[in-house]
Amino acid sequence: MLSREGLADGVVRVGETVRRPLGAHGPAVHGLLRYLEDVGFDGAPRFLGVDEQGREVLSYVEGDVPRGALPGYAAADDALAGVARLLRRYHDAVQGYDPPAGARWDAEPADLDVEPELIGHCDITPENVVFRDGTPVALIDFDLARPTTRLYDVVTAVRHWAPLADPADRDRLLYHVDPGPRVRLFCDAYGLARDERRWLLPAAWARFERSYRVMRERAERRGGVWAALWDGGAGRRIRRAQDWMELHWDDLDGHLV
Repeated sequence: MLSREGLADGVVRVGETVRRPLGAHGPAVHGLLRYLEDVGFDGAPRFLGVDEQGREVLSYVEGDVPRGALPGYAAADDALAGVARLLRRYHDAVQGYDPPAGARWDAEPADLDVEPELIGHCDITPENVVFRDGTPVALIDFDLARPTTRLYDVVTAVRHWAPLADPADRDRLLYHVDPGPRVRLFCDAYGLARDERRWLLPAAWARFERSYRVMRERAERRGGVWAALWDGGAGRRIRRAQDWMELHWDDLDGHLV
């Protein structure tokens, strides 16, 4: 349960629980986790309450979480497809959730050109997926959960898992991969409809633009982990990814038809 690049931001494990600072968006996320528990979705931590220090208490999800250099199992095609299936299970489970009016999320559903469909995870990076025996079994860190669409949540995951990135910014195990077939594999495993796939690349471009703006703003306003990410080159990586995607757009698009 660490933040990006292994930076802990007040998150600690205590026995079989995880304690995290309670943010303003905490109640909205807690309602989401309670709903997932009520409908029997086993791929997320359980919200257990607030401790005497005012920290939220979550169940510890046993397993391996890729951090830093990817282990071989996390770079495999089976892992990619497993993440897609896990995301589909989450979307199907959360589809019926109707958050209370006024629920405050960490970010608003900005830049959507359609109405939100569900509460997405919106941050399915390798360090937010728990594996057991090489199989993805759970999503963690719902801090960025918010109203969105299935497609935009898929796009976020594909960006990190295909990946849609300049080779210079990829993990060494993914340096030489062809992302096109991996994007197709993810969409197939998720079951993304054919007519939705043609919008995946434009949606990815929009997400890159939003990520650049939001990360810069949070680095300036919040500092901490966000500032460390920005100072570490997050913005430059996003721009390189956009340049790479533009150069390979036709090839990527050919795998989505």
